[in-house]
Amino acid sequence: MGGKKQHINPDGLPKNPAFSQAVVTQGSGKTIYIGGQDAIDAEGNIVGKGDIAAQTGQAMKNVQTVLKACGATFNDLVKLNIYVVNGQDITKGFEASREFFKNVTDQPIVTVVMVPALGHPDFLLEIDGIAFIPET
Repeated sequence: MGGKKQHINPDGLPKNPAFSQAVVTQGSGKTIYIGGQDAIDAEGNIVGKGDIAAQTGQAMKNVQTVLKACGATFNDLVKLNIYVVNGQDITKGFEASREFFKNVTDQPIVTVVMVPALGHPDFLLEIDGIAFIPET
């Protein structure tokens, strides 16, 4: 039996083009759990010190790399958690992430949490997520 993925935006809640309110996966398929991605390039260098937009772009590139390695795309994302250091302008981060979602038909659900610090003092945000590829 194959699997399916349904994005739900119920009446009574705001409709937002950047995220869905709920995603239901059902049946068989492949679930991908993406560990926290920071603004680190392939050589281990921190990208965009002090720049939330640049760090968001790099973290999203890292999410994209994980998805691709697992045979998935941003269309397969069902949930993103974004941890942002207190005091950062999250709107700049959201603007930087838009390019990664321009061809996504159903947006994932998103949770944004403001935190006092992350694993390195130069990190301004961290992104983890879950993707699901239904079996056809």
